[in-house]
Amino acid sequence: MRGETLFAKIWKRHQVADLPGDRAALLIDRMTLHELSGGYALRDMRAAGEMPSLQPDQAFAVADHAISTAPDRGPHDSISPAGSQMIASLEESCAALRYRYVRPQEKAHGIVHVAAPEQGFVLPGITLVCGDSHTCTLGAFGALAFAVGSSEVTTVLRHSALIVERPKTLRIDLTGHLSAQVSAKDVALRLLALHGVKLALGYVIEFSGPLVGSLSMEGRMTLCNMAAEMGTRYALIAPDETTFAALRRSVPARPEQIEAAISHWRTLKSDHDAVFERELALDVSNLVPQVTWGTTPMHSVGIPDSVPDPSEAGDAAAQAAAKQALNYMRLEPGQPISSVPIDAAFIGSCTNARISDLRAAAAILKGRKISPGIRAMCTPGSMAVRAEAEAEGLDRIFIDAGFEWRKSGCSNCGGREGPIWRDLRVISSTNRNFENRQGPGTRTHLASPATVAASAVTGRITDPRALLGDL
Repeated sequence: MRGETLFAKIWKRHQVADLPGDRAALLIDRMTLHELSGGYALRDMRAAGEMPSLQPDQAFAVADHAISTAPDRGPHDSISPAGSQMIASLEESCAALRYRYVRPQEKAHGIVHVAAPEQGFVLPGITLVCGDSHTCTLGAFGALAFAVGSSEVTTVLRHSALIVERPKTLRIDLTGHLSAQVSAKDVALRLLALHGVKLALGYVIEFSGPLVGSLSMEGRMTLCNMAAEMGTRYALIAPDETTFAALRRSVPARPEQIEAAISHWRTLKSDHDAVFERELALDVSNLVPQVTWGTTPMHSVGIPDSVPDPSEAGDAAAQAAAKQALNYMRLEPGQPISSVPIDAAFIGSCTNARISDLRAAAAILKGRKISPGIRAMCTPGSMAVRAEAEAEGLDRIFIDAGFEWRKSGCSNCGGREGPIWRDLRVISSTNRNFENRQGPGTRTHLASPATVAASAVTGRITDPRALLGDL
């Protein structure tokens, strides 16, 4: 009998009904909730007098999208009254249903995809959903974690199950070793540049290969997070010793219980003879730091390179899209990307705001100042990350360099701090760069935290290797 993929093993264990159209009813083990999609669903169910079937130990809720990241924020502070109401509504609903709600003043607070694994809520082999497109981040732990729409949030709350169309399988084999100042973010941007934003449309990605095994949990989460930009809501990495070490630190259980669970989790990997419906490979040995030039993550180039010519973009539709992107970004074909000046720099988001990300940026910023006139902001992914960074003195490095040091939340990944960067050019450690994503007229360049920090120092898009003598 043919071997099974990791995805097939998890799917089979959760499938309760096989349905026409290659669909199935899946049991959903856990759900994370935030104040937008989750808050609305809970409010509407309570207003209708409904009680969820999802039990308290299956839910983890946090206000991250609308919450202010200001250092002096209150528990319901937001840039809008509607945001404050959503936060208060989520808190009230969770109290009524005995769901765990992490308040903004708690150390456990953070962006939901950062805070949930920190608190041991994400386990290998489980199914987990959230009304947020970057839920696939948590596939880094070997969980089938995926985004659902608002109506599907309500369905899971009611039934602890969901009807899902079975995706096809795609293995992306990553080999080679990353050079200094090259990160998982650069790997993701390179994959997008090569294969486009429809790379995994209709597929579940399993990232594998020697490179994946060498990545930290933070790097794996960045890679799985960026899978959402590849057209899929599913990404998986088989759990290994790196995963188990993280779970030993985070899961609130007795050591003997953890070790018993690990014995099972070791089986959660694709069999050697498993067949994937599609396979890709990338050798990262010669990869350089990447940055986007356009209005989609696939508009990426190496920082030593130049802005591409739209006439070389492929078919007519791709050429038109590239031309429109250059018009919005106010760039010219052939312009060296390292010559592009910036107005602001942002380190934050569920993609790149974990402790290793802040350490990478701080290594660049230490003993330096950001370029005059640059607006720079760092929002750690969680209050636990913030506390760890402060214990290491990283906050002083950011502040002394000229960065704002803020509290945890989604912040200006999606313009949640208001139009503070109106018509400015921003280099950002986030995941999306479409028009107006970070504010009206804001022109976003996606990059790694190290590249963001280096660019903040020089005032233009800069290869971080140039500042650390690695070129």
